[in-house]
Amino acid sequence: MAVAESPRYRRILLKLSGEALMGDDAYGINRDMLGTIVAEVKAVVGLGVEIGIVIGGGNIFRGMAGASTGMDRATADYMGMLATVMNAMALADALRRADLPARVQSALNIEQVVEPYIRGKAIRYLEEGKIVVFGGGTGNPFFTTDTAAALRGSEIDAGIVLKATKVDGVYSADPKKDPSATRYSKISFDEVIGRGLGVMDATAFALCRDQKLPINVFSIFKPCALKRVVLGEDEGTLVHC
Repeated sequence: MAVAESPRYRRILLKLSGEALMGDDAYGINRDMLGTIVAEVKAVVGLGVEIGIVIGGGNIFRGMAGASTGMDRATADYMGMLATVMNAMALADALRRADLPARVQSALNIEQVVEPYIRGKAIRYLEEGKIVVFGGGTGNPFFTTDTAAALRGSEIDAGIVLKATKVDGVYSADPKKDPSATRYSKISFDEVIGRGLGVMDATAFALCRDQKLPINVFSIFKPCALKRVVLGEDEGTLVHC
């Protein structure tokens, strides 16, 4: 008889970039990639894990990119936050079509479209087995969705923040430029700072360190990687205290 798989974490915060939704497209939401992400999430839900998701908006609009072309930075960031709400709605719809109950909460108040972010209600949804997709970033300009992930992860008492990227972990150097670069299986917050490694933006990283909230960086494009991380296997890079 098969042994039941036991997840290491009861509740997780998954950080998805908007670019992850593009797949091989130049912009927008790729239906096949969206389906792949939903399948990865469904496998983890099957383990009994509660999931909150923070999603970016870079596949539609990036605040930093807008600001670099002369647009007012705050205006550009608010536009980027609206893009994250669009992505959150698309992801939640895809989850529901896969028979996974999902709710969208936004840090920006647009109640005609999605619920406002309310911490107590988000936690109740998670306890009921629903997936909560957080849009709107932090609701403030000048903060990234990495910071939103660290903030929401701390607020919902997640066991870990899982940062889904295009690479399968944190490396000693850029693996595209340096063939000898090696992946760290585990590394401490202090070591990341000391070696000048890029994991998250400084604000998000400092918040996770202060809250003793571990981070795992892994590739969303690697089949079953999310499930392996949740099971505590050697997947990606674990950043710990």
